[in-house]
Amino acid sequence: MKKLYCWRCKVEVPMLDESEFEIANRLYSEGIKNTTPGLTREARYKPLLDYYKEVTGMEETEPNAIMHHRIAQYGPPCENCGKPYRTSKASFCAACRHKRESK
Repeated sequence: MKKLYCWRCKVEVPMLDESEFEIANRLYSEGIKNTTPGLTREARYKPLLDYYKEVTGMEETEPNAIMHHRIAQYGPPCENCGKPYRTSKASFCAACRHKRESK
């Protein structure tokens, strides 16, 4: 787990490393597959939400947000503002609009 700026949430949040994300992804899939009648969305994803809180210390209410809080999805830090690029191939920074320097 590492705190990074999320361009979707527009705030620094705990991001999962690959081993943590593997568990979160499995719990997310189980939530999708759980079609128990009358079960609320919150109840379907409770194991995932609980896991994220246990690992990060942050309470999250949106399962989909957890799925994009994965370190490996982001690129290196922007040369201008230090926030991560959206992806490793991004040509500009979503946070400050800085055009990325050539590799």
